[in-house]
Amino acid sequence: MKKNLGRFLSFIMVAAAMLASCSGGKVKYRVGVSQCSDDIWRDKQNAELRMGAYFYDNVELKFAAAYDSDVRQVQQIDSLIDAGIDLLIVAPNQVKTISPAIDRAYDKGIPVIVFERKTSSQKYTAFISADNFEMGRTMGEYVVSRLHGSGTVLEIEGLEGSSPAIERHNGFMEALSAAPDVHVVASLQGDWTEETAYERTRQWLASQGTDTHIDLVFGANDRTAMGARRALSEHSLHPLFCGIDALPGKNGGIQLVRDSLLDASYIYPTHGDQIIDLAVRILEGQPYEKETMLMSAIVTHDNAKVLQMQGEEMMRQAARLDLLHEKADGYLHQLDAQRMVLWLAVGIIVLLVVVFVLFYLYHLRKISIQRERVTNTLWNMENLSPTPASTPSPDEVSSDSSAKTDSVAEEEADKNSAPSTLPPAGEGDGRFISRFREAVEARLDDSNLSVDDLAAVMNLSRVQLYRKVKAVTGASPVELLRSARLSRAYQQLLTTDKSVSEVAYAVGFTAPSYFTKCFKEEYGMVPGDVRKT
Repeated sequence: MKKNLGRFLSFIMVAAAMLASCSGGKVKYRVGVSQCSDDIWRDKQNAELRMGAYFYDNVELKFAAAYDSDVRQVQQIDSLIDAGIDLLIVAPNQVKTISPAIDRAYDKGIPVIVFERKTSSQKYTAFISADNFEMGRTMGEYVVSRLHGSGTVLEIEGLEGSSPAIERHNGFMEALSAAPDVHVVASLQGDWTEETAYERTRQWLASQGTDTHIDLVFGANDRTAMGARRALSEHSLHPLFCGIDALPGKNGGIQLVRDSLLDASYIYPTHGDQIIDLAVRILEGQPYEKETMLMSAIVTHDNAKVLQMQGEEMMRQAARLDLLHEKADGYLHQLDAQRMVLWLAVGIIVLLVVVFVLFYLYHLRKISIQRERVTNTLWNMENLSPTPASTPSPDEVSSDSSAKTDSVAEEEADKNSAPSTLPPAGEGDGRFISRFREAVEARLDDSNLSVDDLAAVMNLSRVQLYRKVKAVTGASPVELLRSARLSRAYQQLLTTDKSVSEVAYAVGFTAPSYFTKCFKEEYGMVPGDVRKT
């Protein structure tokens, strides 16, 4: 029974674990996101990626930021590959240096989405970004228009070797080439950060004379433009400033244009939700475009206020959506916990029921076995097969004659008495045993009944009775006498309201404790258990 219970308990625990895992919503797709840097533009995009994943309960995102380090980004991409991602989304820090890591992912059968920045490799599944060349060209045309076709321009470029920096510069210079009276006095190498732009501009100013004149500064992004603005302000120079990114929210490019800190900017779309949609289409084998160019627009003082209001409202809605998602996650976790508790409770109830049933069946079997024991005791056996007659040794006779029935001690048989001739075993055995039973049952309540008394009733000597009974039943008279008393005691316990002591005295025992000991040896339970069954 213990083995069966152990198996059932194991089954319950495994079933509960399976139900818990099923209710938790197993992740189907693991998507790695390798960001080349960590800034407010990418914070916004990461938030959109997470928001886009909210609509797919089978997508798990793993983020990594390289902080403008080629070595770190290569290591992070390899780590994501080793983690078993199903798809890689990557913004390469530079065009060439990250390509080998991207190739390794692609060669292992992992779909690769390159976004925002390009790679020199052709081993990618899809590319999604805004047109950086077009941004640079549009901003160049705006600068020419703003300067009325004549003036001086200082350019602060982005990170060297990155595709947005290269394309924005090329587009900007192409637009300016159509205006020969607009002169670029310098193109300073930046790295997208405000601090670097400030330092490079300050160093350049230190190398120029006191009559330095600049009409407009074009930064590869809004932060570089603001870094140059800080450096020029220290020299009391106040040209116009233009950048790219035009992020919504506090201190974003749209607010800087609205507040006239920047003259213009260009929206560099993040669209993380659209990237997630593309990733899911690829993973699920749905049709998709290999090259996707995102739409964008220029921001000036004329439209900055409206765009800022729209951006702030979108950010509020996104924040509310995040809050709702967190609450929904909390409710789902609570539901999962409640479901787990419910299934465990059901499992425990089922386990208790099974234990009860098994115990009940075990108890019934035990009762059946005990009743078989009662039925199959020597005294109640119907068919007594004769055993070959043998002459007991004096020790055997002495042992039997010295056995005690309760408090009555049998006197030791005379070892030297001459045995009488017994009738041979055969047809008369049944009649002999019947007469012996009648003699025993007639005085079963007599605690003083001895083997000698029984021998006298049977007209045999003590030794003759012993030999005959042993030959026919295989048991001694003392054993049959005790078995008879215990059998009647069992029946009285079942059919009467007598106490255990009263039953013991009624069947010839003078000590209830000795009766209990004999009863347990015979039936495997104490007398009180008979009525419980």
